[in-house]
Amino acid sequence: MRRLSLTTALLLSTVTFAMAGETPAPDNAKAYFINLKDGDTVTSPVLIRFGLSGMGVAPSGTEAPNTGHHRLLIDAPALEGDALNEAIPVDAEHVHFGKGQTEASVNLTPGKHTLQLVLGDWSHIPHNKPVMSERITVNVQATTGSAKQ
Repeated sequence: MRRLSLTTALLLSTVTFAMAGETPAPDNAKAYFINLKDGDTVTSPVLIRFGLSGMGVAPSGTEAPNTGHHRLLIDAPALEGDALNEAIPVDAEHVHFGKGQTEASVNLTPGKHTLQLVLGDWSHIPHNKPVMSERITVNVQATTGSAKQ
């Protein structure tokens, strides 16, 4: 068996890493909210159903063609520019559904909130031609015990 030189091994790992943000998405792929539309008035917790067409849902770390996992952006700035080539953060504004979930019950404070779905590839990076829903605004009615998740 032949051993790889350190330089060759580093080059291969660099190429693999550089390709992580290049997971292609079919032209017809679309993420959308199944049960919410822009301007809806809801109560917390909000059941949010994630829709996806033209692709399949797979847990994070599953490297399979035409698959990904959902992120729910809550009151987060739109992903654009360099952010589309980087792993989507995991925080209160970027909720990760790495087990392949297609719905979630989310606690939101009373008031207006923006929501958007973004599909991440196996390595948590948006696909090349990002698959994301339209940004919508929902109005959360005041209820006892509401808190932003």
